[in-house]
Amino acid sequence: MRMLVRLVLGLFVLKAVVAGPRFSRQVDLDSYDNANYDVDLDNLNLETQDLYDYEDGLTIDDPQIEIGTLAPPDYNYPVPETSLEEEVEEEEEEEEEEEELPLTPQLIPQGSGGSGVLMGPDTQKEEGLLPVTPETPQEGTGGVEGSVSSGEPDEPEEPVIDRKGMPTCLLCTCLGGSVYCDDLKLDSVPPLPKDTTHFYARYNRITKINKSDFAFMSKLKRIDLTANEITSIDDRAFLGLPELEELVIRENHISQLPALPESMSLIDGSHNNIGSKGIHKEAFKDMTSLLYLYLTDNHIDYIPVPLPDSLRSLHLQRNNIQMMHEDTFCNLKDFNYIRNALEDIRLDGNPINLSRTPQAYVCLPRIPIGDLI
Repeated sequence: MRMLVRLVLGLFVLKAVVAGPRFSRQVDLDSYDNANYDVDLDNLNLETQDLYDYEDGLTIDDPQIEIGTLAPPDYNYPVPETSLEEEVEEEEEEEEEEEELPLTPQLIPQGSGGSGVLMGPDTQKEEGLLPVTPETPQEGTGGVEGSVSSGEPDEPEEPVIDRKGMPTCLLCTCLGGSVYCDDLKLDSVPPLPKDTTHFYARYNRITKINKSDFAFMSKLKRIDLTANEITSIDDRAFLGLPELEELVIRENHISQLPALPESMSLIDGSHNNIGSKGIHKEAFKDMTSLLYLYLTDNHIDYIPVPLPDSLRSLHLQRNNIQMMHEDTFCNLKDFNYIRNALEDIRLDGNPINLSRTPQAYVCLPRIPIGDLI
């Protein structure tokens, strides 16, 4: 009976302990009973067994939380060294310090890709972030632009090219049958491929056209020698070109128009020194395919007749033409003759009064442009 009382008291104590907040649910019940109470489980009555069943139910239904092993909450969170406001203030102070850094001009070498003055803080130069101007430019760097010693940048020297003996298609640009030799400072016509059809050598320094320059060029159709320094052309330089159709020799110093094949369709000899004796007699008579004849700004004192019926445009402005015959363009023997093709005649800038020869225009679709007074 004494043991039963002790057991009941122990159970009350156990129940009180279980209700406490720091009780550990992982106590070994077997060892606890053997160490403190010599309880013979075989002698326990039904009431004691019910108490044990009640305790077991608590352990099964309740969540498995180890109350005794959980550490008490630690509210001592790590405090940052500096607050957010202090960090913002520090960043603003750093930006102010960067703005207050003195800017010093630094010259960039020409070979580095820059051409101006680069501004930057002194600290960057010390760290090697900006290129430092060398005292003496190294060979191959092209020097330093804006050098203090020179005062002015040196102009790059034009490379000297030995054009003699160089293949034409290496010196010029060859595209199909066209050869372009514009603005190459040529002083003579280079040897051309035999299949050349169009030759352009504008803005050069060619002074003379020889007979051999275009010899055996059977496919050549157009020659353009605009803006050279040509003073003379061999009279037969173009006669050996059976397919030649267009010749442009404007803006030179030519005083004599050379003989040309009958296959011509365009002749432009404007802005030269061609005078009254600079055109062969009846030079254009047999050119049955001639469409455009431009002889502006020369010293011609007459209209070079006869002109082929195929002619569409005749430009003779700013010459020295003083008179015109009534049969210059029309046929006085055939009043039914009409020259329908010739629609563009420019005689302005000449000392001629077109109103004095009204019968000279009856066969034309339009009256020439010029002074009528």
